[in-house]
Amino acid sequence: MDNDGPAGVSEALASSVLVLNRSYQAVHVVGVRRAFRLLCRELAEVIDTEDGQFVNYDFEGWRVRSQRRARHKRPDEDWIRAVHFEIQAPRVIRLLRYDRLPNRSLRLNRHTVFARDEHRCQYCGRRYPAGQLSLDHVVPRSRGGQTTWENVVCACLGCNVKKGGRTPQEARMHLVAKPTRPKRSPLLTLKLRNPKYAAWKVWVEGAACEIRF
Repeated sequence: MDNDGPAGVSEALASSVLVLNRSYQAVHVVGVRRAFRLLCRELAEVIDTEDGQFVNYDFEGWRVRSQRRARHKRPDEDWIRAVHFEIQAPRVIRLLRYDRLPNRSLRLNRHTVFARDEHRCQYCGRRYPAGQLSLDHVVPRSRGGQTTWENVVCACLGCNVKKGGRTPQEARMHLVAKPTRPKRSPLLTLKLRNPKYAAWKVWVEGAACEIRF
């Protein structure tokens, strides 16, 4: 599959697809390549909305629908060009043989904490790329501080070194915001801010569970 030039290929194939289990519960987020492999192997179907109603498509049905809509593309859509046809990247697919329920726990790791804090150091307030950030225990582990959502924050390397094994008060540093446990996956929250993933909201709003990325 191809797209309109190298940039188009990268952008379309880098987009994400929400995966539902057979009971229409959100369980995973995968890339477009993986989604199309599942569709071609008849392990999944596309879930789309037409005239306010949900419609299910197998791969061939989705290809035909894409062909009908190819002349009326929207900016928030991703399209991929194959040898003989053009096909729209789906936003939501449903697994046909997967009944496992979503994980009800929220994983705490570098990626999820950075996403919760929006890559902003919680001491100096500046945003940094992931390679220039670290995790900091507000109450140091040497003082009995736990690795919990309420005690771990995103910190730039400079602020982390400056704080050292002290509390923020001892280091005369102030937190930008009080760390809290998020209601849902911070990685998912970041995705939902992108208009292209608006179709996900009906499946994930109010769902207090971890969706695997």
